[in-house]
Amino acid sequence: MSEVFNYSPEELVEPPRPLRRAQITWASEIEPEPVVWAWEDAGEGRIPSGSLSVAAGREGTGKSSFGIWLTAQITNGTLPGAFYGHPRTVLYVAVEDSWKYTLVPRLIAAGADLERVGRFEVWSEIDEQVTLSLPVDNGLLEESIVGNDVGLVVIDPLMSVIGERIDTHRERDVRTALDPLARMADRSGAVILGIAHFSKAAGSDAASLITGSGAFKNVPRSVFGFARDDSDEDGMRVLSQVKNSLGRDDLPDLAYRIDGVEIRTPKGPAVTGVFTVAGTSNRSVADVLRDSGGHDAEDRNEAQQFIFDFLIDRTPPEANAGEVMKAARAAGFGDQSIKDARRRSKNPRILSVKSDFGAGWVWQVDPQGGTEGGERGRNQDSATIATFVPPSAPQSEVQPPETGHPQLGEMCSVCGEPLQQIYVSMHRTTHPGCYREDTP
Repeated sequence: MSEVFNYSPEELVEPPRPLRRAQITWASEIEPEPVVWAWEDAGEGRIPSGSLSVAAGREGTGKSSFGIWLTAQITNGTLPGAFYGHPRTVLYVAVEDSWKYTLVPRLIAAGADLERVGRFEVWSEIDEQVTLSLPVDNGLLEESIVGNDVGLVVIDPLMSVIGERIDTHRERDVRTALDPLARMADRSGAVILGIAHFSKAAGSDAASLITGSGAFKNVPRSVFGFARDDSDEDGMRVLSQVKNSLGRDDLPDLAYRIDGVEIRTPKGPAVTGVFTVAGTSNRSVADVLRDSGGHDAEDRNEAQQFIFDFLIDRTPPEANAGEVMKAARAAGFGDQSIKDARRRSKNPRILSVKSDFGAGWVWQVDPQGGTEGGERGRNQDSATIATFVPPSAPQSEVQPPETGHPQLGEMCSVCGEPLQQIYVSMHRTTHPGCYREDTP
């Protein structure tokens, strides 16, 4: 017996294909050229012309001041490299900093030619200022670069101009914004410098610490890491080139300072900072991060606060460990920093308990407080497990324990508190919080 299927005319029509074509160019037809360096340092190239570059570091390390320094050098034609002796225009996209209170004072202190620095903005069709969005506004940005003899575009921070529909933690998504940006730089010959932040993760690899997907370090031709060396009595900071796709990957690390200076304005003096290169450094950004454990005490406190805030909004205050880690990654924390923060938690302590056989680990706020290094929960039977039942759950959903095992309403043999509504699993029951502290 044969079967007959009926299809509507709409279902028989193939969806339209995008207008694309293939093209092959033989290598023999491509003339090789040497790399043109926008910034050369001691005869070695650091930033190629026509490329995307990223400067990354923690808050307060001076990465934005580096963008101002680079702007001043290019607008004056004093940057060693292809632009030397040829002042060029710089377009500046500032999402967070004030122009009149922060950027212009910094530009003046750095000696930039203000006539060659343009504040790049995007306005909607109803004359409303909106944030630059990539790749939606690529055409507007490229037209402005080509039409104004631009040698440098600074985007501070780069993450803030990635389109709202793009998941910044997925490399494939982020590449839809960064790959066209890199091609734009190549076509125009301008350098596009993106300012980026480190995540809350621990580690000494500056490129891997950049917040977001790996595309933020994989797409740029050059990546710079910035760190403050607290061990240096003179307050020196360190700049390391952690990626140099077209040049040497062993360039010397640079020492720099952020010097406080006072500038004059029509309304009185203003104090700002200026980026000053102070020669080479015998320490790298990796050295500084390694000595500090990869992150500082403030970062650890922020991680602990994140875990507490995430759990305390729930009833009871607990969540699957994987759920906490996923939310932490989205907030910019690294897996190891969150795990370390939980282990160091105190007042209250964040416990990690086995929820049920095969059900994974649950993190919960210790209902009885608990301090770091305390013995509570560490000496209990490692097989003691329990899973909470929501308060609204019908009593019929609570599995009654077999005879000879603790009954609901009895007192906990560990802390003396009444047993609460819990599933009695594998005939093992205990009171919430009375678990062994034993995490993988």
